[in-house]
Amino acid sequence: MIAGTPVLDLDDVASLEAADSGGTLRSAASAGAQVRATAAAIDEDILRRLTGMRPRSLVMVSGSGRAARAAGILIAALGDRANLPVVPATTIPPWVGPLDVVLVAGDDAGDPRLAEAVDRALRRGAEVVVAAPDEGPLRAVAAGRATVLPPRVPVLDHNRMLRFLAVGTAVLTALDPGRIAPLVPDLDSLADLLDAEALRGGPQNESFHNPAKTLATRMRERRIVLAGDSPAAIELAEHAAEVLLATAGQIVASADLAEAVAAHARMVEAAGVDAPGYDPLFHDEQLDGPAPVDKVRVFVVTADADQVAARRRLAVFGAGQGLVDADLVNVDVEIMGAGSPAPAEGQAAPAGRGGELEQLAVLALRLEMAAAYLRLLGSRPATTPGHYDGGHY
Repeated sequence: MIAGTPVLDLDDVASLEAADSGGTLRSAASAGAQVRATAAAIDEDILRRLTGMRPRSLVMVSGSGRAARAAGILIAALGDRANLPVVPATTIPPWVGPLDVVLVAGDDAGDPRLAEAVDRALRRGAEVVVAAPDEGPLRAVAAGRATVLPPRVPVLDHNRMLRFLAVGTAVLTALDPGRIAPLVPDLDSLADLLDAEALRGGPQNESFHNPAKTLATRMRERRIVLAGDSPAAIELAEHAAEVLLATAGQIVASADLAEAVAAHARMVEAAGVDAPGYDPLFHDEQLDGPAPVDKVRVFVVTADADQVAARRRLAVFGAGQGLVDADLVNVDVEIMGAGSPAPAEGQAAPAGRGGELEQLAVLALRLEMAAAYLRLLGSRPATTPGHYDGGHY
């Protein structure tokens, strides 16, 4: 018996483009364009009402999905370093008033929770920023009273997280420039970094030096666990699990790395429960077909600057008798250096690796592109919303 092969060869560019009838790859690769569009809005002084403000708090009210994940990543990465409390919420807390700034973010302008949050915050005298489509009930309640940053780049719903992250970063930087500005990238520089990652992960690059294709190949025919090694990385792992489900129909577990390590023995036991006599040493998938087990691969998402320490965390998964293994999902030093601007005269050169937020943004794009490739591996027709017209890669 010969083992099954993917319907689609990821290095066949023409076949990839033909299979991607819904523009899934183009949408996933548009993160840089979304961040650059947000940067353009900031350059147009859209946040001028926040200049010089010293609010009591920044309240981030999010709808479900991408906006909530972006808020979680931003708060986990920067919340404890800001001079003001950054509070996640699903509705307006009762204490919000004129001393606070409220950022309301979501995909659906018809969501009554978002419209109610904007209206309630404005009636209480808070400064309100809205990151959502400028239409429907949201437009009615925000018109002339709130700062609105609508999306400018059309993408699929599950590829909007990095736009919300860019808006949140810009708002927090405007409110706390002294503490936050040195910790976050300039949005134009971040857009360049994301564009470079999208080029590396593009269909023209072969799998052996294409991180997104490599990830997709490693995820194929495996039960997947995405494990974050920090609070922000855990939020990113949860986002990636949602994108893999929405894009490729792949059911993925997300967890804290410590939880994944603690569950290692149970994963090994569960993976081999249907094949008690299976021995990976004597099984050749090319001759014997796929292994009669549900192999598990743990992808450890990390922005740790110490790559040696990060790889050391994978050691425990090497004792899984071939049933459980692990990969590290991180950003190489060279990649971060390539996107860093040259230091100004008199300034020190930047460190070899970018900040946590930059690395997580690059990893988010890589995981979203991997999800697009994983979908195309089965050559399933793409079913996309009728309003998406971003084209193909």
